[in-house]
Amino acid sequence: MRLSLGERVYKAVNAAVFGMITIVMLYPFIYVLAVSVSDVLSVSQGRVWLFPLGINFAAYKRIFSQGILWVSYRNSLIVLFLGTVLSVFLSIMAAYPLSKKRLRGRGFFTFLIALTMWIKVPMIPLYLNIQNLHLDNSLWGYIIAFSVSAFYVIILKTYFQSIHESLEESAKLDGASDFQILWNIMAPLAIPSILTIALYYAVDKWNGYFWAMLLLKDERLTLLQVYLKKLVVELNVSEEMNAMGDRGSIIPETFIYATIVVSVIPMILIYPFIQKYLIKGMMVGAVKG
Repeated sequence: MRLSLGERVYKAVNAAVFGMITIVMLYPFIYVLAVSVSDVLSVSQGRVWLFPLGINFAAYKRIFSQGILWVSYRNSLIVLFLGTVLSVFLSIMAAYPLSKKRLRGRGFFTFLIALTMWIKVPMIPLYLNIQNLHLDNSLWGYIIAFSVSAFYVIILKTYFQSIHESLEESAKLDGASDFQILWNIMAPLAIPSILTIALYYAVDKWNGYFWAMLLLKDERLTLLQVYLKKLVVELNVSEEMNAMGDRGSIIPETFIYATIVVSVIPMILIYPFIQKYLIKGMMVGAVKG
């Protein structure tokens, strides 16, 4: 079918606009990557803006020799995987019952969960509560304290509501229990929504640093983002470079940007596997009520 002139113009403009948006979104990462592998002189003179100049991997060699980096990386991976699994499991266990009309007090429980999105607990009472429960200075305590998001529970609840009840009724006629129905029928059908909230949980846990900084005081429990915060905000790397005698091959900018590149690798690896489910999962949660 031949396109009209207006349709061709629309497609061309549409492609140009989205191409520009893509470039704007990708440029910061490209710039960080280029600076991290450029030589010190080019970075210092501000000549690096798109492509690396004078390839230099000294910053990466120094990063991989840092013991604290590997410790923080390990801790962040533990929080990422165990925390995401626990969060998704608890969200499913909360969302499925709330999606069933036969649950007594369903509206009241849903209101209480939604209320936590409107009324936030002040920071100091929340900190004291976590401390009194002995959840501070522990990776498991940190994971448990921030394991569920009301918003993601509601998204998952809406998806479960979109699944036709005849499937559940048929399973019950065959003698299946509610637990069997959930894990053998409903959960597989809700894979798009489950993977969507799993990705958002993972991003939240990987990027979180404020509460990790307050609660995980032991240096052996430092998360990667807390370590990055010391590099980027406090600029402790300057003194570190002088002490190591690497000033000629590494400057703070290259070391910081190289650390940032290393820190985003897990998210880059995870996203392609579940990207196709994101739109479907989020759209169902957005348009169903």
